[in-house]
Parts: sequence; structure tokens; C-alpha cells
Amino acid sequence: MSSDAAKSARERILDTAEELFYQEGIRAIGIDTVIERSGVAKMSLYRNFASKEELIAAFLARRNEKYWRWWDGIMARHPESPARQLEDLFAALPERICRPGYRGCSFLNAATEFPEAGHLGRRAALEHYEELRKRLLALCRGIKAPRPKQLANQLLLLIEGAYTAGGILEYQDAAKSVVEASTHLIRAHCAAR
Repeated sequence: MSSDAAKSARERILDTAEELFYQEGIRAIGIDTVIERSGVAKMSLYRNFASKEELIAAFLARRNEKYWRWWDGIMARHPESPARQLEDLFAALPERICRPGYRGCSFLNAATEFPEAGHLGRRAALEHYEELRKRLLALCRGIKAPRPKQLANQLLLLIEGAYTAGGILEYQDAAKSVVEASTHLIRAHCAAR
């Protein structure tokens, strides 16, 4: 039995939607394309996802889970050292954003495609970024930065800039410069103690 055959219809639909939504854009992909590419019947799709909005929500929830699993893996390397955790985080960014097929941050992409304040894509993006800001703030407090909120906001901007540059420019050197920029920024904040 192949691994595709062993997957449930829901998993096949979600795998297909994740690939297509990320590579081609959420608005660009219709339900019929997801059905065709996943090899499931239309009823199977609607049995698992009542609407495209539910499928979008499941896609973004999956991307969110993957992101925080990646993050937690980095944080687990040096759980007692917020300074090392920050170093590790920024050192891991170039590899993340320079991988083949990288098309930017799923949440930034969703927020761009769905600018309406109440749309679930935009809400998912806001929730993701609020969690990212909260975790960065905890790290900045952990290193005893004198203005932890300001540093967390600046680091968030660096991360998002790297995600955007990596998705558009595909330059390894530009992505790697985020490591140097974060180091300078953290040192400058901590020197102000």
C-alpha cells in the first residue's frame, strides 16, 4: 500500500491545499483544483471542509503548528539561555528562507491576499504575529534588555524583513545579513543598560 493510499481523504486534501495555497496563492486556487489534484471525490472534500474558508483555516492552522514546532526545536537547544536562543533563532533564518520553493511567510501572504479586517486569513496572521511578538518579548526580557518591548518589536521587523526578502530576492547573502543585523541590534540594546 502506498503512503498516499494510506492517507485519509482529509490529509490528502489538506496536503494538496497546503502545497497549492502556498505556491500559487489562496485566491488563485479553487476548490475544483484541490479536488482534482488530491484525487478525492467532491463529497469527500465537503465532508471534511464545509467551505473553502474552512479549508483555508485548516491550512493556516497547519502552517502555524509547523512554525511553532520549528521554533520550539530551536529554543530547546539552549533552554536556560535566552541569549543563545536568540542567536540560534536568527542563525536558523537563512536556512529557512533560502530553501527551494520558499515563497515568503504564509501568514503575511494570507494577510496580503485578504486585507479585510474580519477575514479569517487576516485574523490568523494577526494571531500568529501576536504570538511571535509575545515570544520575542519573553526572550528580550530574559536577556534583561532595558527596553524589551522595543527590542522585541525591532526583532520582529527584522524577521519579517528576512521572510519578505527571502521570498522575493532569494539571495543567500541578504538573508544571512539578518544574523549580523540582529547581533548588532541586541548588543546595542544591551549596552544601553
